[in-house]
Amino acid sequence: MHRVTITLDDDLMEKLDAIIAARGYQNRSEAIRDLARIGIQQTAAHSTDDHCVGAMVYTYDHSKRDLPRKLTQNFHTHHDLSRATMHVHLDHDQCLEVTILDGKASELQHFADHIFAERGVRYGRLVTIPTNPEDHHHD
Repeated sequence: MHRVTITLDDDLMEKLDAIIAARGYQNRSEAIRDLARIGIQQTAAHSTDDHCVGAMVYTYDHSKRDLPRKLTQNFHTHHDLSRATMHVHLDHDQCLEVTILDGKASELQHFADHIFAERGVRYGRLVTIPTNPEDHHHD
């Protein structure tokens, strides 16, 4: 372990302490280590060839011309990455889909980028989790 000294403004410290309390961390160091791991994983994992699992979450307007067909076509093109999809009707026009993905991080990001770029997709987020045992931090 290395000791690092950082300076945080009052507002950021309050937010960090709120996370510590809400998640039940034993101390600030534990919380900061977890947040650092999350940040590193989010910024680096999407461009690697490391194997991971992921959740692709997006909303879209199913009434947009050809959008459901284009989404289905994208899923067929990337059939090897998709494991399961949950579809929810939010209202008359809006749908929410959550898809569980499995593959190389860069391939998952590429697939998600194609889905999110479709006209009529309103919101999209990809969350990936590495499946390499050495990346797990709650040993």
